[in-house]
Amino acid sequence: MRKHVTSLFISLFLLLMSIQLVQAQECEEINCNSDADDYLECVDRKKVCLEAKISEIRDQKITLSNTISLINGQVAVQELQINQSEAELSSLERQVTELSERISGLNVSLDRLTDMLIGRIQAQYKRTTVSPLLILAQANTFPQFYSQFHYLKQAGQNTAEAMGQAESQRIAYDEQKDLKETKQEEVAAKQRQLEQEQAALVGQRRDQQYLLQETASNEARYQAELQKTLAEINAIQSIIAGQGDEQKVGEVSGGDKIASIIVGASTCSTGTHLHFEVAKGGINLNPASYLKAIDANWNNQPDGSFGFGGDWDWPVNNAAKINQGYGMTYYARVRRAYGGAPHTGIDMASKSSDYTVKAVREGTLYRGSIACGGGRLRYVRVAHKDGDLSTYYLHVNYL
Repeated sequence: MRKHVTSLFISLFLLLMSIQLVQAQECEEINCNSDADDYLECVDRKKVCLEAKISEIRDQKITLSNTISLINGQVAVQELQINQSEAELSSLERQVTELSERISGLNVSLDRLTDMLIGRIQAQYKRTTVSPLLILAQANTFPQFYSQFHYLKQAGQNTAEAMGQAESQRIAYDEQKDLKETKQEEVAAKQRQLEQEQAALVGQRRDQQYLLQETASNEARYQAELQKTLAEINAIQSIIAGQGDEQKVGEVSGGDKIASIIVGASTCSTGTHLHFEVAKGGINLNPASYLKAIDANWNNQPDGSFGFGGDWDWPVNNAAKINQGYGMTYYARVRRAYGGAPHTGIDMASKSSDYTVKAVREGTLYRGSIACGGGRLRYVRVAHKDGDLSTYYLHVNYL
């Protein structure tokens, strides 16, 4: 009995493995011919296949190899999306051309019907002014009278039918014209979408090249930096959750010096910078929403830049040189530095060699530290009096 169960288990395992191998090969084997009738359907199948592989890679252990595979897959999906959008745009443009030709034909037909209808109405008007008694008087025989009278009646019916045809043609013309305008709007929207997708692809390829250059395709180097960033994000989350060792210092005002930035690498930090956090009730908030607008220098080009919409003064003098922004930055998005989580603060420094750290608002100052990467990560916190907010200043020396 055990042999049968073991044999069945092995068979099922081998079946699952073979299915996974087929699925892994599937995406590469789906060749979509742009001239084929089912091209868009084929592209959809390939996209679904690639997205499934991306999801599978994302759930695997974070390695440089997997990270490169992940971004390669995302680039491939983006390229397919662009191909799909281009095909849809081409189809819409053909529909607009066909509608233009159809409208032109309907317009000519409507003009002819209109001319014919005007002629018929004029003739009908002349006939309706002739009295039936006059026709009877002019007719030599009764059959001649009946024939002329029947002709007049039939002419009236023909005129009515021509009027109906002209009205139907006019309605068809208006419908086709409205449809063309709708399709033209769809063409414009699809063109905008295509431009956005092309810009996204440029960004993904830039990320791809930046990743390869920065890591030098070195797995050991990648893992060493990954362990630092993972340790840092875990420490930050613990600090925000109130698990750091803190000592109350006293009250401070906005602009007061409360610490200095550590120069060079330190515990869970690869270089000179201040990691600035804003939190409320244990929830991270975007510091850019609170800090004043400035002309910042962005060190990490793949991150781009974003605006600042608050009224707080900056925690560094001569602000600011920004190493990393808030959210799904290049390190979070591409390098998966935080295990797929976003960067929860802003990494900054002064544009000059000034390592002063200042309180952004009045409040109560605390000095704190927490275990991180085999050492102690030092920070200060200011509990503010307004809005139940706290600000955190990491990788610092105490005063």
